[in-house]
Amino acid sequence: QVQLVESGGGLVQAGDSLRLSCAASGRIFNTHFISWFRQAPGQERELVAGISRITGSTYYADAVKGRFTISRDNAKNAVYLQMNSLKSEDTAIYYCAACVSASIRASDYATWGQGTQVTVSS
Repeated sequence: QVQLVESGGGLVQAGDSLRLSCAASGRIFNTHFISWFRQAPGQERELVAGISRITGSTYYADAVKGRFTISRDNAKNAVYLQMNSLKSEDTAIYYCAACVSASIRASDYATWGQGTQVTVSS
């Protein structure tokens, strides 16, 4: 079993930056891909970015390309999401999730963190 804990959310103004962290523990060797999803009120949960723990290859949703950067530190079992030039539409609960293989579908992710709120005021 893998446990994920997110941190780093908060209230910022449009144009500001935030860095989210995802700390993983447990049977981490079973996970290949760790991703950040977000869910705004009344909307579907959507994939923001993902990274392979093995190869470091990354995936980004079009809405965040050029503004967000996902990275990993395998020594610390951590994944980060650097968010720059934040917009009001980035406001959501951000979740860290782990999958045994690379996937962009939320239904493929068996392990989820509790989420961290990001609020961007315009």
